[in-house]
Amino acid sequence: MLAKPEERKPQKRRHPGEDGGGGGGGQRKRREGGEGDKGQGDGGRKRLDAMSVGYFRRVGERLSEGFEDREERDIFVENVLAEVKGKALLVAKDQTGSITLQRLLPLSSPDQVGELLVELGGESGSEFKEVSCDKCGGHIVESAVRQMSRWTESSKKEPSATTEEEEEEEGSAVLEAQVLSVSQVVRENCPEFIKHVHGSHVVRTLLHVLAGCLGPPRSESRPGAKERNVAPQLTDFEIPTSFWYELKNLTETLMENVNLSVTDAAASAVFQTMLTVCHRKRPKLCKQLLKRITEYLASRSAAPGVSPLLVFLKDQASSRLIETIIQLSHKSLLRDLYRNHLQGHLVDLALHPIANFPVQRLTAASAKYQLFLKLFDELIQGVEAILASGHMGVIVQLAQSCAESEEKQEDLMQSLLRAFHCAEPGSRHVSCLPLFMSLLTYDVYYHSETAEGGTQTEVPLSSICYHGSLLVQALARFKERSLLLSSLRTLSPADLLTMASHPSGSHVLQALITTSSDKGRGKILKRLEGQYVQMACSRLGSRVLEAIWNGASVSHRHNIAQELVSSESQLRSDQFARHVWAKFALSHFIHRRAHWQEIQTGESKKRKLFSEILE
Repeated sequence: MLAKPEERKPQKRRHPGEDGGGGGGGQRKRREGGEGDKGQGDGGRKRLDAMSVGYFRRVGERLSEGFEDREERDIFVENVLAEVKGKALLVAKDQTGSITLQRLLPLSSPDQVGELLVELGGESGSEFKEVSCDKCGGHIVESAVRQMSRWTESSKKEPSATTEEEEEEEGSAVLEAQVLSVSQVVRENCPEFIKHVHGSHVVRTLLHVLAGCLGPPRSESRPGAKERNVAPQLTDFEIPTSFWYELKNLTETLMENVNLSVTDAAASAVFQTMLTVCHRKRPKLCKQLLKRITEYLASRSAAPGVSPLLVFLKDQASSRLIETIIQLSHKSLLRDLYRNHLQGHLVDLALHPIANFPVQRLTAASAKYQLFLKLFDELIQGVEAILASGHMGVIVQLAQSCAESEEKQEDLMQSLLRAFHCAEPGSRHVSCLPLFMSLLTYDVYYHSETAEGGTQTEVPLSSICYHGSLLVQALARFKERSLLLSSLRTLSPADLLTMASHPSGSHVLQALITTSSDKGRGKILKRLEGQYVQMACSRLGSRVLEAIWNGASVSHRHNIAQELVSSESQLRSDQFARHVWAKFALSHFIHRRAHWQEIQTGESKKRKLFSEILE
């Protein structure tokens, strides 16, 4: 019925040299001349000479080896920066030099970083624009500005040498002045910066630093599939007073160019960063910015009787900005957005390949308000159409918001039963779990052409999908879970083992077992008997087994242990099962059963006591 929808990929630029294409090999052969050599592909700009490129490559290799003590490291850094002096701009704009310098800056003192920025910016700071908008130089400016987070380190150290501390403070003052200089250049050339693919990243880093919060360096963060859509963890740090005022000035300049936020993807990302950091560090300022941006978006011309936001929601750049606005908005702004612009259009937006993402954010943000009831009543009318479009994120978020708000849970469950063609006759209800997990209708899953009759002949569990797993996990948090649990108990032991060993299915089984009552859990464990050894030898199944064990009664633990110890040699030799053997203290179970029983009884009493306290 449904294919897994394409997920949004975050916009990122890569440092030149991080991918294989266009690497340094072919280019290095053309850099045989001196410092003044000019490359045809770079508009005749000056390049770093070949000897210097080789030097910085060797510096990078030495950095990888590490240092025995801080003194050795400091001497090395000082020597390298002395080599950079006088040609910092060329080094920053060279691929090899840029990568090496990025690694060196975190090891440098604030004074040294400040001096480097002085040279990069020139006497008036006017050179910052050129280096910031360079594919290699932009990374250096970002890395240098980020070092401002260490400006208070000297004051936290033990007062050993006052003169050294004073020098550190002066160095911090130099770095502070240079960061402010970068910000001034950005304000003077705001449109060019925020639209530039490289310059916009400098502005985003500058916003973080001026606000006093930083995420991990982009060059070090190469997220895997699971972390790709997760917001980076931010770390707060103390800022100088001057940054407090400069952030206000920079946001004012950005707001003068708010028109670019809806037409340019790079500029949109800058405005998203501005709102995110202000929400964290300057909530009052963020509230003003949210209102002003929303008013601007709503004031644009559109077809008569049509809100301009409906147009912006379907655009790649502006929809991401609106997502951020929705996530950070307060109750009244969310209510106004819905009443004045989105009411009556949610299903159409949920069916759109781009606009469905802001709908998901709105559904999540409204879960703690009465507004969610109105959103639900509108979206529930199009559940089957949304499922057919493959936009499962909307349905999953609707279920998660129902679980969070504890509202409309029965209505959603009945709507899903109808959408998956297992509402009528009632005998089909017990088939709901495999249908939800696979996102297939009853007719497709059981290869049934008729609409009549009861449950089809047993079909092995198959095609569990990621969004189906998320949907069932959300439904497992509902107050009434009897349909899901009844469906789970009809699955064969082989199907339960398939679930336990599946990357998505294992989360479903764990959620349903851990949220069951003691009586319901006992019925599920009865169905799992005979499968515990195979579960213990599975990477995912062993984790589910541990979760079951943690919530099991003493008698259930005894039954599980009794089955496991019969395969002692197999479990002890398996890479996953050996951890289960140790955690369940199965050696004690074999040789000192009375002691094992005593320990398990004590743990059971502790769990019961804590659960009563939490309730």
